[in-house]
Amino acid sequence: MAVLPILAILFAGLESYALWSGRRSLEFIAKPAVMICLSAWLYLSTGWQGAALWFGLGALLSLAWDVFLLWLDRFFVFGLAAFLLGHLAYLVGFNTPLPPVTMWSVLLGLIVGLSAVRVMRRILTGVHASGQSRMGIPVAIYGAVITLMLLSALLTLSNVQWSALASAFVALGALLFYASDIVLAWNKFIQPMPRGRVLNISLYHAGQFLLIAGVVLQFS
Repeated sequence: MAVLPILAILFAGLESYALWSGRRSLEFIAKPAVMICLSAWLYLSTGWQGAALWFGLGALLSLAWDVFLLWLDRFFVFGLAAFLLGHLAYLVGFNTPLPPVTMWSVLLGLIVGLSAVRVMRRILTGVHASGQSRMGIPVAIYGAVITLMLLSALLTLSNVQWSALASAFVALGALLFYASDIVLAWNKFIQPMPRGRVLNISLYHAGQFLLIAGVVLQFS
C-alpha cells in the first residue's frame, strides 16, 4: 500500500515534466494516474468508511476533472462541473460531523471570505473582459464552493476530533489546492503566466496529495 503514494508523487513529477517539455502523450498517461493512485491509496487505507467516503467521491470527481482538463477549451465547463461536485464532496467530508461554531471559526470565516471576495472580483472582471461572460455565474459558484472547502479544511486545525498532523496536512493541502485554481483562472481569464500550467498542476497535485494524506492519517 505504501507504494501508491510514491507512485502518485512519481506520476505528478512526470506530469509536470510533460507540460514543461510539451510531451502531450505522456501527459495523457501521467495526469490521470496521479488521482488513480491517490484514490486507491485512500480506499485501501480507509475502506471509504464514514466521512472518508466523501473524500473518496471527491477524489474520483477530481479524476474526472483531470480527464476533462486534458481538452481544456473544449470540455472546460464539464470539467468545472465535475470539480465543483468534487469540492462539494470534500466539503461534506470535512463537516461530517458538523464542527462547533466558535469565535475562532467566525473570525477565520470573515478573513477567508473577505480575501476570497477580492480574488473573485478580479477573476470575474477578467472573465467579462475576455468576452466569456457566460462563464461568470459558473465561476462565481465554483469560487464560493472552493472557498467553503478551504475554510472547512482550515477549521480542522482547531477541531479536537482531528489529530494535529492530519489537520495540518489537509489545511496546507487545501491552501495549495486553492492557489492552483487561482493560477488556472488567471491563465484562462486574465493573463497567461510564464509556465503557468506547470505551476498550476504542481500546486494542484501537491494539494491533492497532502489532503488525501491527511485524510488517510485521520481515518485509517
